[in-house]
Amino acid sequence: MAIVELVMPKMGESIMEATILRWHKKPGDQVKADETVLEIATDKVDSEVPSIADGEITEILYAENDVVPVGTVIARINTTADAGFATAAPVAPPAAQSAPVAASEEVHVVTNEPASAPYEAQFVTSGARFYSPLVLTIAQQEGISFAELEKIPGTGNEGRVTKKDILNFVEAKSKGHVPAAAPVQQQETAAPVEQPVSRPAATTPVAAVPTTAPASNNGVAAPPTTQQPTSAPISMGSYTGNVEIIEMDRMRKLIAEHMVRSKHTSPHVTSFAEADVTNMVKWRDQIKKEFEKREGEKITFTPLFIEALVRCIKKYPLLNSSLEGDKIILKRDINVGMATALPSGNLIVPVIRNADMLNLVGLTRQVNHLANAARQNKLKPDDTQNGTITLTNVGSFGSLAGTPIINQPQVAILAVGAIKKRPVVIETPHGDTIAIRHMMYLSMSYDHRIVDGALGSTFLSAVAHELEHFNPEREY
Repeated sequence: MAIVELVMPKMGESIMEATILRWHKKPGDQVKADETVLEIATDKVDSEVPSIADGEITEILYAENDVVPVGTVIARINTTADAGFATAAPVAPPAAQSAPVAASEEVHVVTNEPASAPYEAQFVTSGARFYSPLVLTIAQQEGISFAELEKIPGTGNEGRVTKKDILNFVEAKSKGHVPAAAPVQQQETAAPVEQPVSRPAATTPVAAVPTTAPASNNGVAAPPTTQQPTSAPISMGSYTGNVEIIEMDRMRKLIAEHMVRSKHTSPHVTSFAEADVTNMVKWRDQIKKEFEKREGEKITFTPLFIEALVRCIKKYPLLNSSLEGDKIILKRDINVGMATALPSGNLIVPVIRNADMLNLVGLTRQVNHLANAARQNKLKPDDTQNGTITLTNVGSFGSLAGTPIINQPQVAILAVGAIKKRPVVIETPHGDTIAIRHMMYLSMSYDHRIVDGALGSTFLSAVAHELEHFNPEREY
């Protein structure tokens, strides 16, 4: 017999932890290789974790709703054959999972980002308190010293600092009101291995799931239960009446946190433009049947919008950047996020990577593939990562225009409104005339720390110009 360790998989380059949503198996259950054992969620997307061998689940080490670092052993499987089922080599866990280090030993931390070294070093050596990678990242970005970090009162498990705690501290510090330090229990021995912690709010929308019940006494989570809205005469603040309370699902909570943080991070400015897209509309109407027959894909307006957006980014690369401290990071890759509506009404933003390397057919395939995968909850973690600018089509819901919120850490988001026929004045060599044209409003929100009004308006006008001067004789 052999014991195979099932570890929390690496779900993406920047993802260091995941939340256990639901166990499909319990101790004593038989499982086959590639059979789903549990469902997990990251800040980006939900995924299923399959078994790596045939055998019996002998031990489950974490309960539902626990946040677990990647590379951590989460379950053990007793296989019935020694051959072919070698123990899985776990991914190197975060530094907090390493064995205790003697006081006389020197700890070396190697990192590609020197600015984070002080936080990483304390993360490794501090035995009094555990800080998650997310909390350390926020501390670094907000200029919070480690001494200040240790003074932040923690509301998490065993007094640990959560994302909400450090963001509250940052807000209070900006107003000159720093909370009193919370007592930290000192330990005589080295730091223990990390225990499960409550999951902090994430920053990017992911697929919605039912709210689950607390773990049972044996450490295995109880079966999930869906919370239903309640309706009763109650008092809510200054309002008393017959109201309905609807519990936010997990995805809506993540969206809310992401939107609030984006507004807190970036000073938003929104510019508006109008485009005559008559040539584009007529061209699509003419070729859409032939396009579908030849390519096996339906062509929508979205790949045409992305095509115009990419051309303008090449002219104004500062819109394809991010801000880290006082440094502007220009992105050479153009990865366009595409806001997609889910059946639940929530939004998720899959990313078309290297959009500038794709022709119209390639863009169409990517748009359709990602949109379908999002609606069927089949997006992979990498599908929602590393976007450099976002496009949202508010017109698909009937809106003429919108003021979108920036998808952090990007610096701009473009919204396209509904295409409407309207009478407009057309300038001709023979004088002005009134004609019925297909008109569309565009709006773009941008981070005023990097993008000034002149650049933002110029870029938006350039996108409108690309759409207005669409070549009706072009090939696809």
